[in-house]
Amino acid sequence: MTFIVTLFVQVLMIMFMASDVCAALIPPFFFDCVVAIGSRNPDSTINWGGTGFLIGKFVKVMENDQKRYTIYLVTNKHVLKDKKSMVVRFNPRSNEPARDFNAPVVNKDGNIIWTGHPVDSIDVAVIPINVNLLKEQQMRFNYFRSDEHVLNIAQMSNKGMTEGDFIYVLGFPMGIVDPARQYVISRSGSIARIRDVLDKHGSEIIVDAFVFPGNSGGPVISKPEVIGIGGTKVVSSAYLIGIVKEYIPYRDIAVSLQTKRPRIVFEENSGLAAIIPTDYILETIETAEKGIH
Repeated sequence: MTFIVTLFVQVLMIMFMASDVCAALIPPFFFDCVVAIGSRNPDSTINWGGTGFLIGKFVKVMENDQKRYTIYLVTNKHVLKDKKSMVVRFNPRSNEPARDFNAPVVNKDGNIIWTGHPVDSIDVAVIPINVNLLKEQQMRFNYFRSDEHVLNIAQMSNKGMTEGDFIYVLGFPMGIVDPARQYVISRSGSIARIRDVLDKHGSEIIVDAFVFPGNSGGPVISKPEVIGIGGTKVVSSAYLIGIVKEYIPYRDIAVSLQTKRPRIVFEENSGLAAIIPTDYILETIETAEKGIH
């Protein structure tokens, strides 16, 4: 009887809290941090092949108590590799059509102006953004603040994040970009493996979420929770926890009955994806600030 009463009270508490909090699980301005990245064809059409997002690295508190940030566009190295320029899309503050900005990724000498993480296997690239230009052009944008909206590995461990926790992947899978406006696609999933990262035995989080070409470079957001099981912590806010690297493929090999040798390799999307934690984004920004490409 006591168990039933306790369970009833917990259900009432959940219903009360659910009715008392904002329905949005992702802060709306998070979507304004995300941009579509593409390349322009000779006929001026655009191939949207990647995702990026803006992050502000905290610098200091100004005399007027306002915080100062340095703003970077974050994506994958492979999204920018071998390109001379990229196209980045923003929505105006008004209801006018989206604006596509051409941005060079190499200088006049052919040297890249973006910075990649110094470890080759860490697929993170950053490039500084002139937000004053975006403000002058009346563009609608925002950025993840490193001291407010970002969780690194130590913070994720401290908050008790573990396998089974829910996440969101934001981006533009398969290059699905609205012709008139930039509308980010949000897909849900869960953390499939993180313990090796928390124990410092790995560098990538594995999530159970379908990602496709076009998702590369997109942000991964933790889902806020209202309650947790006894003895565990609750992550009550949404945070940036990483960046999409790629989906993990499932490979099936067709073997010749005559020679017994592999003939064809079939590759499918397994539904699992590799996520690079935010620690490596901040390390890449530090590398950029040291002037190392």
